[in-house]
Amino acid sequence: MTVDRIEPIEHGGDLDAARRRYPAAPEPWIDLSTGINPHAYPFASPATGYWQHLPQRSAELALRAAAAVRYGAPDADNIAAAPGTQALIQLLPRLLDPTEVAVLAPTYAEHALCWARAGHRVTERATLADIGTAGIVVAVNPNNPTGARIAPGDLATLAAKLAEKDGLLVVDEAFADFTPEQSLVPRRLPRTVVLRSFGKAYGLAGLRLGFAVAQVPFARRLRAELGPWPVSGPALAIGTAALGDSVWIAAMGDKLAVACGRLDGLLTAAGFTVLGGTHLFRLAEHRHARHVADALGRDGIHVRQFAAHPAWLRFGLPGAEPAWQRLACALGAAARS
Repeated sequence: MTVDRIEPIEHGGDLDAARRRYPAAPEPWIDLSTGINPHAYPFASPATGYWQHLPQRSAELALRAAAAVRYGAPDADNIAAAPGTQALIQLLPRLLDPTEVAVLAPTYAEHALCWARAGHRVTERATLADIGTAGIVVAVNPNNPTGARIAPGDLATLAAKLAEKDGLLVVDEAFADFTPEQSLVPRRLPRTVVLRSFGKAYGLAGLRLGFAVAQVPFARRLRAELGPWPVSGPALAIGTAALGDSVWIAAMGDKLAVACGRLDGLLTAAGFTVLGGTHLFRLAEHRHARHVADALGRDGIHVRQFAAHPAWLRFGLPGAEPAWQRLACALGAAARS
């Protein structure tokens, strides 16, 4: 399918819209419409200087060094830090001459939109076998919202083919933190840019922090385009500490795996078929999905719907036990109605 739209896209996390639609819903809302870890990294408040002064280059370098270690990049020079991965998704298409771009879909819709806005000829393709003559290929791995995974070896083969014609492979690994074996970063491939989100895995989406991992010349170009002070002082401090905490990320992966199993059980009991997911969300199918989403909304529970796939709902993970109990009750009631 050819992509030529330029209008804004609706996303999960819009609780303002949910409150307008369901003004009588009980508070607090439970937002399950995003794939954000409900268990935030327990950071200490950064020192006063991080708030009062402009971010220092030494602090940015420390953040990039921590990201290089966490993600398996050769060096901090391979890293560009940005105020969220979305900023990089919007920047990348503007750095390259218009060409044919294939986006593996269905997936995070901002990829196709941003390449199309920058004048590229964008088509959405179902598999790697369908990309045709595209000079740039964009893949989300693991995919959002399906959770589908592409074998890293297959992506490496594609990267080599694209490099032969000076193409580019862009791989969005926003949900790869708990499946590091999926990452292309340690493979150090040519003509490849890997995007990594910080806020999802660490439960700090409001911090707005993300990274691009690329060969040194391209990473330097990205840093130049982002300009001075691309990341706030508090984000530098919190991000550096969190990325260096290998114990926390390992324990969190185990905790989230258990939570996913629990959520799958609730969804199955409510008549859903679980189609896939990651450690941070589950995609499920129900023939009355819109009815269920509406019932959950009236109970103050926000889930992600998909206009192109009306039988799909994506569920993030509840956090504290009361949220789990509210979801279980609401799903049970929706299943009986």
